[in-house]
Amino acid sequence: MSKQQTQWAAIIVMIALFAMIAFVTNLCSPMGVIVKNQFGTTNFMAMIGNYGNFMAYAVMGFPAGMCIQRFGYKKTALIGLVVGIVGILVQWLSGWGGMAVYLVGALISGCCMCILNTVVNPMLNLLGGGGNKGNQLIQTGGVFNSMAAVAVYIIMGALIGDAAKAKISDATPALMIALAIFVVAFIVILFTKIEEPQQPQKEKSGIKDPHSAFSFRHFNLGILAIGLYGGVEMGIPGYILQYLTAAPDAATPGLAMDAGYVGTLGSIYFLFMLIGRFIGASVGGKVSTKAMITFVSATAIILLLLGIYLPTTTTISVPGIDYTNLTILWDNVPVGIFCFLLVGLCASVMWGGIFNLATEGLGKYTAIASGAFMTMVCGFAIMVGVQGFVADVTGSYLISYWVPLLCAAYILYYALIGSKNVNTDIPVE
Repeated sequence: MSKQQTQWAAIIVMIALFAMIAFVTNLCSPMGVIVKNQFGTTNFMAMIGNYGNFMAYAVMGFPAGMCIQRFGYKKTALIGLVVGIVGILVQWLSGWGGMAVYLVGALISGCCMCILNTVVNPMLNLLGGGGNKGNQLIQTGGVFNSMAAVAVYIIMGALIGDAAKAKISDATPALMIALAIFVVAFIVILFTKIEEPQQPQKEKSGIKDPHSAFSFRHFNLGILAIGLYGGVEMGIPGYILQYLTAAPDAATPGLAMDAGYVGTLGSIYFLFMLIGRFIGASVGGKVSTKAMITFVSATAIILLLLGIYLPTTTTISVPGIDYTNLTILWDNVPVGIFCFLLVGLCASVMWGGIFNLATEGLGKYTAIASGAFMTMVCGFAIMVGVQGFVADVTGSYLISYWVPLLCAAYILYYALIGSKNVNTDIPVE
């Protein structure tokens, strides 16, 4: 196999892993509807799967980076897949073992997602040669990531049906699909030759490197940006499901809509992310990452303000799916909710863009920086939890959307000011 063929094989494998990450990660939000019903929890506790999944990044971020340095990208990916298989099986057993078992399964799955993310992002960036081309490859991977997320919401919407009667056992088909994907991916990657970048060797002189990834201001501000980004990507669709399925007389009132149809709405958010990533992949080689993130974060702020303040009595007809007859159905949702869904277009390119800006110019510090970057994904759990807490305290899902709005505001600051590398004097070779 030629060097060019080997590179394309590596790119395809990394993109496939990107899709797997979304499938497993996005199980958590629709599972929140099931957890809330089966275990009788609050809005805050219903998202416990997200907390477990994303808090695992705080544990595995640095170990994942060190695994890459020691074993390389391929072996690290295989380790992550084995961990993922165990995590899915534990989550499946939680239907009998209870909420604590579900949390453990989510933690284990989160460790897998962290390992795979630590492999995928720097590999795609490096295979693309960094810069705009590296960002373009990451955005292409993001297209398949969004496709998998759309599939999860559609599948879970069909499986949940009546939210008031939903049980973890209802999600068994989705969990088994995830398990099968892990097993197939393990076999494929095991027999795929991947030409990896040479990892930097440790200095044998005994002289400690005075610098690290944390010596770069733009990297430190970037990992904070990725933590806050979680409030945009996960909080918006997750609490749309809670809001639209909750009863009008609940502690946090909702619109009592059909869970199957609402699951379709969740998939629309990720469908918009898919469209956005198609656009991002198309223009990523021509438009600077800074300009791209500036535009989408500013647009997200406007859409979130509209979603919060537009009257809920003003509605728009949005398509859904009748899973019994496999036909398209239409229902009315508040225009503000549709504005929230449109934020998916903006969120679509944020992850890859922030990663690209944060790791640009790090050279030999990139592998460990990627691990640190993944550690901050625990911010996804924190921000989703903060939004749930705000919803519980205020008794309003709409007020809670100020949390992702403020997150988007910081990302705008990072794109405009914080992403500039002011530490170019540090040697990175």
